[in-house]
Amino acid sequence: MSRIAFLLVPGLHLLDLAGPAQVFSTAAGFGHPYALSYTAERSPVPTAQDLPLIARPDWPGLGPDDLIMVPGWRVPVPGGGPVIGETTLQVLRDHHARGGTVASVCAGAEALGQAGLLDGRRCTTHHDVQDELARRYPRAKVVRDVLYTADDRVVTSAGIASGIDLALHLIATRHGPGVAARVARDMVVHARRNGHEPQASAMLRYRSHLDDTVHRAQDLLDERFDQPLPLPALAAAVGVSERTLTRLFARSTGGLTPLRYQQTLRLEHAEHLISHGATIDAAARAVGFGDPRMLRRLRAREL
Repeated sequence: MSRIAFLLVPGLHLLDLAGPAQVFSTAAGFGHPYALSYTAERSPVPTAQDLPLIARPDWPGLGPDDLIMVPGWRVPVPGGGPVIGETTLQVLRDHHARGGTVASVCAGAEALGQAGLLDGRRCTTHHDVQDELARRYPRAKVVRDVLYTADDRVVTSAGIASGIDLALHLIATRHGPGVAARVARDMVVHARRNGHEPQASAMLRYRSHLDDTVHRAQDLLDERFDQPLPLPALAAAVGVSERTLTRLFARSTGGLTPLRYQQTLRLEHAEHLISHGATIDAAARAVGFGDPRMLRRLRAREL
């Protein structure tokens, strides 16, 4: 079981909280074991939308597979906002030190900055407070005009609705783009790109269309990207001819064929494995390439 622990801070924006919570709750409904909890230094917690929230004062037991997420809050003036207690900041530090992931939405990056977790790491926040975040934490590498960043298990997002993008990214990283795409479709949200950041997965780049036939084909490719899935079998599975599927797929994805889409998924998963220490040969085998030279050629082409 993976626990998602939300830190509720006075003045928080409801969508900063509800968006990511809905993503993980939807994933849990699809059989992925997530448990959500809510902690606050003081309760009830006033929100920017005048709906008070009730939360527990104590933290649940957290392990390396768990996530602490800090939703953002309304910032009355630059640099303003709630002061977070040292005990809470130490919880953030200890969780990250034990191998856990910490994340923030919008001004929630301020909490990570107060805990020292932004030092030397890439991060982002809402465009209204990016300059202030960079001023307050000069050792942080503030990236502007992107939806989210991820650096050494510190994940930050731009704010408000971008918390959904951040949560979908975390789902895609843990369970694959197929699960993230299914969650996004169930929530009736369009997956969005993350500027020029490398976290922009194929699911984010090629899912912003309304063709249900292509979505069903992508669902199959996402779930079985590491297995052979010839065009005739794929077309039969979604109930159209090979020619029709190829035409619809290209129209919806900006010119991709189903094979090229599958190769893109394999390449992204291989890059993730390589970044975590796998050799090119091992990564190639894990994602379904029978010959590592294919992975090398695709990597060279991307570069």
